[in-house]
Amino acid sequence: MKQLTSYNRAAGYLNKLFDLLNARYFENTLSRPTITIQSTPRAYGHFTLREDTWISANGCSHEINIGAGTLARPIENVCATLLHEMVHLYCYVHGIKDTSRGGTYHNKRFQREAEAHGLVVQHHPKYGWTLTTPSDDLLDLILENGLTDILITRNEYHGISVSGTGTHSTGGEDFPPKKSSTRKYLCPCCGNSVRATKAVHIACLDCQREMLPA
Repeated sequence: MKQLTSYNRAAGYLNKLFDLLNARYFENTLSRPTITIQSTPRAYGHFTLREDTWISANGCSHEINIGAGTLARPIENVCATLLHEMVHLYCYVHGIKDTSRGGTYHNKRFQREAEAHGLVVQHHPKYGWTLTTPSDDLLDLILENGLTDILITRNEYHGISVSGTGTHSTGGEDFPPKKSSTRKYLCPCCGNSVRATKAVHIACLDCQREMLPA
């Protein structure tokens, strides 16, 4: 697979990720919204409640946005953000009130649905059950499909970091970046690569050489 170093390729990749997650966790029941890449300071992404956020000759759609300044995070974190917003879409379709306070507070209904659909959820004292990380099953999906990091991001305001996903962020806390939950190994001869969720000893059978951590 070619490296994801262009905006157009990254945009197409997000649509591919949506389809994979839709098949795995929602039995392909979600209609694909318009997936955008826009600046969302202090948030990883958002979902719009309005069904006519985007209008075309083929009809209307919701929007799921992935923050342009957060694209280059480890792919498992990008997938967790996208899946978080897909849970909001699922709750909307099924009439589940998953937030309050103007969409800023994620309640236990959101926690329940998110944890039933591939995420691990932690509580934030102000914004509720909004801190999401990938489950082991989601990490397995990423490894099974050989998903790779997006290698392009928008250079945004220096010093702003984000600490949650969803329609709103947790503010401007300067948290350190999260480390990747997966490890990448490379063959020193041919360059073949694999990912693993833990430290492993693995060899390239093509070259009969031990693969080294990237």
